[in-house]
Amino acid sequence: MAEAFVFAAVLTLFGLALWLTTDSDDDNGGGGLMQPALVPVRVRPRG
Repeated sequence: MAEAFVFAAVLTLFGLALWLTTDSDDDNGGGGLMQPALVPVRVRPRG
């Protein structure tokens, strides 16, 4: 019985680690909040 519990716990930890490493917010993965893109803005020189 203890072996089954340890196996389930290890499997859950591996699954959680995999889920956390693949579901990053800043990797353009398509989910979650994305980092804003910096877009250059043209300005007219004064003078």
